[in-house]
Amino acid sequence: MEVLYGLHPVEEALKAGKRRFDHVLVARERRDARLDRLVAQCRQAHVRVLEQPREQLTLTARTPAHQGVVALVRAQEFLVLDDLFEPAVGDPSAARLLLALDGVEDPQNMGALLRVADGAGVDGVVLTERRSAPLSPAAVKASAGAAEHLRIARVVNLVRALEDLKRQNLWVVGLDERGQTDYDQFDLTGDLVVVLGREGAGLHDLVRRTCDHLLRIPMAGGVNSLNVSAAGAVVLYEAARQRRAAAGTPTTPAQKSAPRSGSAQKGLGS
Repeated sequence: MEVLYGLHPVEEALKAGKRRFDHVLVARERRDARLDRLVAQCRQAHVRVLEQPREQLTLTARTPAHQGVVALVRAQEFLVLDDLFEPAVGDPSAARLLLALDGVEDPQNMGALLRVADGAGVDGVVLTERRSAPLSPAAVKASAGAAEHLRIARVVNLVRALEDLKRQNLWVVGLDERGQTDYDQFDLTGDLVVVLGREGAGLHDLVRRTCDHLLRIPMAGGVNSLNVSAAGAVVLYEAARQRRAAAGTPTTPAQKSAPRSGSAQKGLGS
């Protein structure tokens, strides 16, 4: 069994329905509407809920950052690369957008990138089995539960996986400070794999040479690059913007209709 902790991760795992829950622990000391709502969702899904002292939850989660909620669940099952050859849902002719991570080792960066990928409409994520952060409870919490909704494939050799994706007519685009093309000057509307490299060191040489194009994010300040999760957000949301524009979806405030009164809005900090 694996541990999930935090309100968002446990709630999103319940919504996604991919994991089998053994039970959920809630802190006896915490009482508020958010926790009550989660407990109600657990009971509706026929998941056992047990009250325990906060200290016991900290021991189980191995961190005090559990927000009063810890779940014991079956380990997440990863896909194989072939599962990502087609779009997840909707129009099978729609252009595919995948994210491949080349050795991202920090669980906070991993989680942040998964959250961005889910928000930007990425069809699937490719992770390596070695030299990569595991999809740990810390990474799942940093993803705010987005890891539960994404299609994630594990591969042994990223270069071989990228070559396989090329044979499926996807262009491989790497983000590299030595790239010759600015990210917002490149057409990101086609079938693409966006490849992001290691914290600090960037893409491995073989991965860089496998890419069809190398893009860069122009920097106006004194540092020459962004953190990998920030860089991923910049490029993936530019891809999402271009794809909305190509599909004729309104992208500017003047084109958008005003939201209905009382409607729930998702966005920064939600």
